[in-house]
Amino acid sequence: MQSLKLCQLNCATRFYRLRSTGRWPSCHQLQSFHTSRKLGHSSVDPLTKEYDAIIIGAGHNGLIASAYLQMAGLSTLVLERRHIIGGAAVTEEIFPGYKFSRCSYVLSLLRPHIYKDLELMKRGLKVYTRPHYAFTPLLEEPGLNGRPRSLLMGQDHAETYKQIAQFSKKDAEAFPKYEEYISKIGEAVEPLLDASPVDIQTLTDGTFRNKLKAVPALKILAKAARSLGKDSAAFYELLTAPMNKILDRWFESEPLKATIATDAVIGAMLVPDTPGSGYVLLHHVMGQIDGVKGAWGFAEGGMGAVSRYISEAALEHGATIMTNKPVSSVMTDAENKVCGVVLEDGTEIKSKCVLSNATPKVTFEDLLPSGMLPAEFEKDLKGLDFKSPVTKINVAVDRLPNFTAIPNVRENEPGPHHSCTIHLNCESVEILDNAYAAALQGELPDRPMIELCIPSSVDPTLAPEGHHVLSLFTQYTPYHLSNGRQWDDETKKIYAEKVFNAVEDYAPGFKESIIGVDILPPPDLERIFGLTGGNIFHGALSLDQLYLARPFPWCSGYRTPFQGLYLCGSGAHPGKRKCHFDRDP
Repeated sequence: MQSLKLCQLNCATRFYRLRSTGRWPSCHQLQSFHTSRKLGHSSVDPLTKEYDAIIIGAGHNGLIASAYLQMAGLSTLVLERRHIIGGAAVTEEIFPGYKFSRCSYVLSLLRPHIYKDLELMKRGLKVYTRPHYAFTPLLEEPGLNGRPRSLLMGQDHAETYKQIAQFSKKDAEAFPKYEEYISKIGEAVEPLLDASPVDIQTLTDGTFRNKLKAVPALKILAKAARSLGKDSAAFYELLTAPMNKILDRWFESEPLKATIATDAVIGAMLVPDTPGSGYVLLHHVMGQIDGVKGAWGFAEGGMGAVSRYISEAALEHGATIMTNKPVSSVMTDAENKVCGVVLEDGTEIKSKCVLSNATPKVTFEDLLPSGMLPAEFEKDLKGLDFKSPVTKINVAVDRLPNFTAIPNVRENEPGPHHSCTIHLNCESVEILDNAYAAALQGELPDRPMIELCIPSSVDPTLAPEGHHVLSLFTQYTPYHLSNGRQWDDETKKIYAEKVFNAVEDYAPGFKESIIGVDILPPPDLERIFGLTGGNIFHGALSLDQLYLARPFPWCSGYRTPFQGLYLCGSGAHPGKRKCHFDRDP
């Protein structure tokens, strides 16, 4: 991959906004130490200075943007409303001794050049790769070995073949071909994630000079089309067809189809039968860990460690990062050019431009001065899909879950299945459909889809010896419940009981092991982490909200219609991780 080229913001600038899955604790002390030691500004109030760029939100995208802008010689200030940096993927010690990746929980989509440019590994970032990536136990009568069957898939192709062959030899033979099919499409499309979308308006209505600026994006798009070649039709189908249609063509066994299908619906208010659900799956296979395509891993110290090291890179180059500094609005001058921000306490901070790491809804509806958004843009904003099916549950336990399908060999000794994503209530796609149907009616599903991870099975720094932290990413749960009910403590308890009963069915004794529980339904994901609607992508990854339509055609290239205001969050292209964009301020 080509290295990032940086040049000054004030002259034909190139912004680089990039995405990962990581975050960490407050860096207020790091900032103070860095400022006094490296810059000699310890006596200067950072709120009284004027900056080249102010970044709203210290999520990983905002932190990465600040690092690259500082590397380009631009002074940047990052303002975070919470007491902790990292946005939706932080490490928080919710219960004494137990450290949770409270929202985002696995790492893959951080771009390779970011690791290199910000020297994250040299700074101490350690990632535990997972040789096995999926474990799906079944609820069925025990077989000849006295246990129900399960599906355990990983990097060992021969072993994965044996696992799938339990259900279908035909599927076992087809699976490597399916993986090749998905990988080829992913590799061809991946460069689009690291480039600005083609600006159609500039190409059609812009000046000749501006049209020339759109040429690089066109070239990358053309290259992707050439790379797809005969697979172009398959890519189009993946974008538009229901994932069920594609999976039914490849496979016949329900456990395999349901396990794969979870990656097509994870975090999204859709089911495998929804047209276009395949793109969400494609998004999940385009990441990598240590050069292994499609691999996912756990960051040592939790996902917040990723943001910690990103913030260290930004601070080392001179950025200022401040927590407990909620922004109430963006400032504009007499010509309606964005020129800084106003904090909730009334403090005004000036800058030449502002980058918003908040969702498009928060950026345009909550932060812009009243009346600044044109009526037609307001209509677009109201039509943006932020629906989320996710309730995240973090659990502290005093022992490892003991699954009936693969019993623990020794007490508290992790097996291969403990370190991968454990898929529960995934014996068939029908179970996912039923949970989704309940959510559409504002009801809590009886058998929610559960992705369970145990990062402490490989990272002992997260919990006391012998104890563990569990991440349960569950769906489908509605933001708005039927009959006017609210997500109060009682409702959370009722839903958690449904989830825990499901885990108990697969791993008897689980409920007795629980020490502490943190339940985050969609409204709490919105309130705590700023995720509009609880949507982890800052907006649905649907075909009408992708590429040059993300979040809207009128700001798909990260530059908004408001001079000096840019988007740098997941609500812009490509959604889960970020790329660069070329713009004049």
